Amino acid sequence: MQDVIEGRVWTLGPNVDTDQIISGKYLTIIDPKELQKHVFEIALPEFAANARAGDIIVADENFGCGSSREHAPQAMRAIGVGAVVADSFARIFFRNAINLGIPTVEAKGVRGIFEQGDPARIEMRAGRITNVRTGRSVTFPPLPPHLLELLDAGGLVEKVRRELEARKAAAGAPT
Repeated sequence: MQDVIEGRVWTLGPNVDTDQIISGKYLTIIDPKELQKHVFEIALPEFAANARAGDIIVADENFGCGSSREHAPQAMRAIGVGAVVADSFARIFFRNAINLGIPTVEAKGVRGIFEQGDPARIEMRAGRITNVRTGRSVTFPPLPPHLLELLDAGGLVEKVRRELEARKAAAGAPT
């Protein structure tokens, strides 16, 4: 994870549920290339065709509500979303996104400082997101160290993989 994340903003309102992120009819798809074609098909129909790696989602409260399907953050990761920032998140979506290595930040009032397409700068450890166009910013409590470690590793699976490799190497090393 980068300490500073910069990207173009896509804005959404409140209560964006997982079906709006990736429709339930695509839940049988496991190929990331196929998933990325359908991300935000309902909430932002132009997103899949126009998104660039590193783009940032900025939303109102309760982002990721509804079903706890992991396909929603998987589809966002597949298309290269750089971060998701919202007033608040559904708890399970928040953890699924972090576990998949997507920086996910709760920042009250963030939606009010951005318009679609604005450039954003997120300082993860400083706890600040800034609209580069207007200079307006919102602060947020930085993520706790254990979540930053997950993001630094690229997600939960990668973190566990590294830990297991380190244990294996330590067990095989002469004492």
